[in-house]
Amino acid sequence: MKRFIALLSVITSLALPLAGTTPNRPAPALVFKDLAGQDVSLAALKGKVVVVDFWATWCGPCLTEIPGYIALQKKYGAAGLVIIGVSLDQAGPRVVKKFVQDNGVNYTVVMGDTEAVDAFQGDESGEILLPTTYLIDRAGRIVHQKKGAMDHAAYEAIVQQAL
Repeated sequence: MKRFIALLSVITSLALPLAGTTPNRPAPALVFKDLAGQDVSLAALKGKVVVVDFWATWCGPCLTEIPGYIALQKKYGAAGLVIIGVSLDQAGPRVVKKFVQDNGVNYTVVMGDTEAVDAFQGDESGEILLPTTYLIDRAGRIVHQKKGAMDHAAYEAIVQQAL
């Protein structure tokens, strides 16, 4: 699976991002474990605008977006924005924790699995393209989905609309 996702990530970095979609469906009520082992419940974040970004430390396009997510969290956190990075690294939380510390990631990072991918993809099937990012509005509905990296300013404008 990692090789397939990695190949898709390379292809994505060479092409324009796939168009964003507006699925307008309820976000799954998942509970993740953060890097300290604490529960992070999506249901508990209702009333906030939540960015859920599926990524991995070995995914080039994912890494290009992280500085933008750091900036968004800093700029809009007080306005109710919560960013959750869902790592799909198979090497485990130790590798992800080091990456987070080394890169000054200021938002919540959790470990993901195929159950989380399937819950977010809904009716879609197959492997997830990294990065894939979902925007959840204050009512707990997925209002935007993007596959592949997107220009920071363009994505910030979408987040601003949800805030």
